[in-house]
Amino acid sequence: MKYYIASSFANISQVCSLNQTLSEMGHSVTYDWTKNERTTIIANMNRIAQLEKAAVLESDIFIMLLPAGRGSHIEYGMALATDKPIILYSPQNEVLETTFYHMPNVQIVTGNDRELVKAIVATVK
Repeated sequence: MKYYIASSFANISQVCSLNQTLSEMGHSVTYDWTKNERTTIIANMNRIAQLEKAAVLESDIFIMLLPAGRGSHIEYGMALATDKPIILYSPQNEVLETTFYHMPNVQIVTGNDRELVKAIVATVK
C-alpha cells in the first residue's frame, strides 16, 4: 500500500514513528515531508507543494494526524476530491465539527497509535 501522512511540524516525531511502523509492515510512503525544513523561499515552497500534491494523488490512502495546519487541510481537500480512503486521526478527540471531516470516505480514529495502525491496515485490506 502507498500512503501519505499529512500533519503539522508540531507532530513530526509522531509522523516519523508512523512512517517507520508502516514501512516495517511493507508499505511505502509516497513522500516524506518530514525531511524538509520550514521555508519562506517561494521557489522552495513551489517545489515542495508540487511534490506533496503528487504524493497525495499517488497514495492509496491518505492519513491526517490532528492537530494539522492549513497546508495539511489543503492536502486533505485534494484527497477528498479523489474519493480515496482517508483516515483522520484525532488522538485527543480534538474538535471534529468540520463538515468535511464527515464525508463517506473518511474514517475518524481516536485513541492511541495502535488503534491508528489497526485502522490503517483494516482500511487497505
